[in-house]
Amino acid sequence: MSMQAMIDEWYPVGLFSQLDSAGRKTRLMGERIDVARDADGNARVTGGDGRVLPVSVRYGHVWSSLGEPQKEIFPIPEADQPGRRFVDVGVVRVRCSPLRAVENFLDIAHFPFVHTDILGAEPHTEVQNYKVEIREEEDEVWATQVKFYQPQAAKSASGGITTEYMYRVPAPTCSVLYKTCPPRPSEWDVITLFVQPLAEDLCDVWPWMALFDDETAMTDLIHFQQTIFLQDRSILENQIPPLLPLDPGMEIPTRADLTSIAYRRWLKRHNYTYGAQLVAQ
Repeated sequence: MSMQAMIDEWYPVGLFSQLDSAGRKTRLMGERIDVARDADGNARVTGGDGRVLPVSVRYGHVWSSLGEPQKEIFPIPEADQPGRRFVDVGVVRVRCSPLRAVENFLDIAHFPFVHTDILGAEPHTEVQNYKVEIREEEDEVWATQVKFYQPQAAKSASGGITTEYMYRVPAPTCSVLYKTCPPRPSEWDVITLFVQPLAEDLCDVWPWMALFDDETAMTDLIHFQQTIFLQDRSILENQIPPLLPLDPGMEIPTRADLTSIAYRRWLKRHNYTYGAQLVAQ
């Protein structure tokens, strides 16, 4: 499987707040890496052969690459906005393709069935029309005007509301979700999925949030998000085929899958195929 196109991308490899000099031994695209703090307290990442890898600290996470990233880590302007709470949710290991993990995050049709009485509920199962585009200038996939009825849209929400969403894919294994912020309707809550590809069929998922919520205890915010992702994990670990099919004829899409279709098209365009299945078997 070709890895070259994805080698030069940035990937999350740990939470900066949890790093010490002993470090965290982990993997990135099959290679053993070591993530630690050096004598000056800075993040340092070394490859299996001892070579020093590129490193950047952003959004509470340490990022690295097996190659040579050609650009900075994608911007999330809300990460620099005063008054927000930044939530390091932690990590969930999932036995699935890193691309499958992102695609699942983009899928709203499963809300009523997988996240029943939290992010969705029957009979409110219809996905209304929404807009999807590949924005050429930013080279990102965007879905906008996504609306869904939710019994408990966020920890800060009281009662059911119709929530508006925007989804954004700025990197092959990362997605950013903007959703209605119940305490501040003029702002968006930001929930991200940063995925570390351990192998083509195994990943560590690092969710992160930037919220306006002064009421909820941090442990409750973390638990709410982990509950949702653990519900997703059982679905992800049972998907067939385990790798993400990029051939349009391999799975039958519906109108609700427009974002997924655009994501797959974008992956194919860039030859981002680590964790993908290219032809029907």
